Amino acid sequence: MKYEGTVYRPPSEAYSLIIQVTIGCAHNKCSFCGMYKDKKFRIRTNDEIFRDLEEARKYHSLVKRIFLADGDALVLPTNTLKNILIKIKELYPECERVGVYGAPKDILNKSVHELKELKELGLGILYLGIESGSDNILKNINKGVNSQEMIEAGKKVKESGIKLSATLISGIGSKDGMLEHARESARVINHIDPDYVGLLTLMVERGTEIYNLVSSGSFELLSPEEVMLETKEFIKELKVSNCVFRSNHASNYMSLGGVLPEDKERLLLQLEKAINGQCSFKNERFRGL
Repeated sequence: MKYEGTVYRPPSEAYSLIIQVTIGCAHNKCSFCGMYKDKKFRIRTNDEIFRDLEEARKYHSLVKRIFLADGDALVLPTNTLKNILIKIKELYPECERVGVYGAPKDILNKSVHELKELKELGLGILYLGIESGSDNILKNINKGVNSQEMIEAGKKVKESGIKLSATLISGIGSKDGMLEHARESARVINHIDPDYVGLLTLMVERGTEIYNLVSSGSFELLSPEEVMLETKEFIKELKVSNCVFRSNHASNYMSLGGVLPEDKERLLLQLEKAINGQCSFKNERFRGL
């Protein structure tokens, strides 16, 4: 197998076999993201993908999960994805779940029927980077969609039966946008009601647009205490039915986790203690992506 460039995957795919079906990200314009700047986007051929799947089979006797990289595998035509999933079923009958990143525009370009077909063939989870529910912030970070389109994309995945893991970024609205980011993000999540919600914390990478904004002083980073305040406001506003919440990424200042709504009060109390200085935060040098 041959990987092209740096390969990224969600934390929950740590033990998955990773197969690149695209190289890079089709959008690749988000102001905060430096993940795929070293790659020119392209879709790999079926021959390349199948060759990797066949080669990996020689070395792995048991593969429970497969993740289709890079940034937005769902950009592939539905028939192409179906052929890949059929090949996975043929080569890896023990595989329990296939996962993908799904950009909102790519989801919107698929029908619910198409998504259901992909689910039937093994697509078990889709990771959607919402980042923020605020239209102002989504525009500022060049996400390429507004909050209503994000809601429509998320609800379409839920309707298909594919598990939906939504990701938000603490601090992405700067200090001025703390409350707007928290409240509007909760609004979007409440409309979608995803299966999982993950909170990352903004990390500024050299070479990104947001790095230049921070350097010029026009974007203010949140302190750990302010991140906790923003997170507290977000969780306080959440009204979801049965959602696994995690804020335990390497970028986070402290780990939080629970199932909402039953763990809501416990999480709010934990955040209140952190805001009041009763909890320690991760040292900046130990944060990473």
